[in-house]
Amino acid sequence: MNKIKKATILAAVSSILFSCAPTTSSKISYVNPETSAPMSLAIEYQDFERAAQKLINKLMNSPLMQHCGGPNGRCVFAVATIKNDTTQHIDMDQLMSDIKSALLQSGKAVISAAVSTTDKDEMLMELRKLRNNPEFNAKTAPGKGQLILPQYLLSGKIIQRVYRSGDKKKVDYYFILKVLDANTGLELWEGKEVIGKVGNKNDYSW
Repeated sequence: MNKIKKATILAAVSSILFSCAPTTSSKISYVNPETSAPMSLAIEYQDFERAAQKLINKLMNSPLMQHCGGPNGRCVFAVATIKNDTTQHIDMDQLMSDIKSALLQSGKAVISAAVSTTDKDEMLMELRKLRNNPEFNAKTAPGKGQLILPQYLLSGKIIQRVYRSGDKKKVDYYFILKVLDANTGLELWEGKEVIGKVGNKNDYSW
């Protein structure tokens, strides 16, 4: 192989390597959910995290949580699915994970895994049936056993509202949580957290 061919091959290889290497204009950094600006009008992870934490803080400071009679004085919750009433395809498991995490970290609540369904209405019916299940602790339900019957049912939904004015678009997301008495079905507490975003009228919100 002569010198000209070798030089040509080396130049080609170098060109390929440099074209694959990252350029100085492409900068990647970690995202801080507390300070990072939103990247779109859609719901993002920091929106989930912020809404979940604020709602649980409101719940923990409510009169409802001051008189729990469950294990070690903590309230026993069953958690239903959060209803998605927006135009977006949202990973609700992610939001549920944030809510459960904030609930448990409060130290004032525990979550029952004894109820199989996550639908609010079906869960209320199942909890009523469990009163006659002998596997549950006699202090929380008739019969024998050690399973703890949930005192409260946590459910909720996300609502989206879109407003347009001139060349701007505003999107509000309402994160709503409710606590029902598992025995009576009565609503005992409701909390709402609103996250609003403003962008160009052509920006997508899904």
